Amino acid sequence: MKIAFATTECVPYAKTGGLADVAGSLPKALEKLGVEVKVFMPKYLFIDEAKHELRYNWDIGEMLIRVNGKVFSVHLHQAKLPNSNVEVNFIDCPHFFNRGKIYTNDHDEDERFILFSKGVIEALQRLSWAPDVIQCNDWQTGLIPLYIKDNYGWDRMFDHTATLFTIHNFAYQGRFSKSTLYAAEIRPELFYPGGPVEFEESVSFMKTGIVFADLINTVSNKYSHEILTPEYGAGLAGILRARKSDVYGILNGVDYDEWNPETDKFLPYKYSMKDLSGKLKNKKFLMEHFNLPFDENRPLIGMISRLVVQKGFDIFSEAVNELTSLNAQWIILGSGEYKYEEMFRHLAYHLKGKLAAYIGYNNELSHLIEAGSDIFLMPSRYEPCGLNQIYSLKYGTIPVVRKTGGLADTVKDWDEENYYGFDHGNGFSFYDYSGFALYKSVERAVNTFANKDIWKKIQLNGMKQDFSWKRSAEKYIELYKLAKEKRE
Repeated sequence: MKIAFATTECVPYAKTGGLADVAGSLPKALEKLGVEVKVFMPKYLFIDEAKHELRYNWDIGEMLIRVNGKVFSVHLHQAKLPNSNVEVNFIDCPHFFNRGKIYTNDHDEDERFILFSKGVIEALQRLSWAPDVIQCNDWQTGLIPLYIKDNYGWDRMFDHTATLFTIHNFAYQGRFSKSTLYAAEIRPELFYPGGPVEFEESVSFMKTGIVFADLINTVSNKYSHEILTPEYGAGLAGILRARKSDVYGILNGVDYDEWNPETDKFLPYKYSMKDLSGKLKNKKFLMEHFNLPFDENRPLIGMISRLVVQKGFDIFSEAVNELTSLNAQWIILGSGEYKYEEMFRHLAYHLKGKLAAYIGYNNELSHLIEAGSDIFLMPSRYEPCGLNQIYSLKYGTIPVVRKTGGLADTVKDWDEENYYGFDHGNGFSFYDYSGFALYKSVERAVNTFANKDIWKKIQLNGMKQDFSWKRSAEKYIELYKLAKEKRE
């Protein structure tokens, strides 16, 4: 089976969020299962060609691609994903991609990803490589399913190529003015109220992907059901419900080569299920780093997040006084909205010895917080998948989460499981999106921490679970087969 994986970010080349982790891991897991995968992504200015051993494809040379009536010179560079034979194809067009950021909100943001979408297809043509499935990821690739069936429908090479549209975050939909029809060379008759590319008088790349893809999936089972509802459907729930039988959910995996307390290169002390002593040492090391007094009988609560409403910081701020009055200490790592950054700066200043904050991004520190914390808090308003709660389970750090999306699929509430007679709870969770519900769940976790035997049981329940990419990749292969059958 041949899979083309179209993405705008991929570890280790470019990252803003979880999509990059998926793009850097899923193709490698698929390759190990015998799938031939080629990744396609833009060649951004900040990608280090020498470090990542990019090579120019002289056989293809220049590709001339038209966007908004102008012809642009496009080239192809190639590399291999680290520790694999997965080929990464970089679509190189300096006019659109030699900018400081992956996503810019510039006036030509639509044109940037129109060119990328066309570049993926034209690169496939010149490589003479007909994939069984093109996996498109989020709105930036939403035009590819339309292009395969319409603009490039003349090319018999793609007669049997199916498209899978993977939604990582439904809130970002790629909506542009009607003029985008001309820029993208989309037939005007496809744009009308309620039509396949129109949404609230705009051209929606997300809707286009949903309508024209052979199958659709999200990155957790729970989220695949949530986005069919008005609360989570971001205005497109009705369109998705019309295709309900074609919507699937596959939970993201995690890379245990990078996130494993037994081998983590960023940890001063390694540890495992059989010997958790290193975890306590990491906690002491982390707290000394932040000048917090160490107390093994008081839990340390960690948070690593974008500081935005989606991640629950509106309800955190509602309950901040009650939360910080608990017998616990806090370390927060993240950046985002100014008001939340300022809130944590203020708290760190006024609650010295109890709360510390690092405003920004720091990969090494994120590993230390996962290992050194006792509790990890993720109170998201919605969470398509989430990765940090899965990392936390592996690190014996008990997650407290809102029961939504991938958080609901991975974290089983200890008290709820016990109530129904089960013994495999691995964290704490709450339903209501409110500061009070958040506070009461954190309070339950803090109180349970005092019972060391129960706490260790919850830790081990989480640490023994397997969320590796192999399991997810096997499910994707089944989905590719279904998409292929639907295309035939």
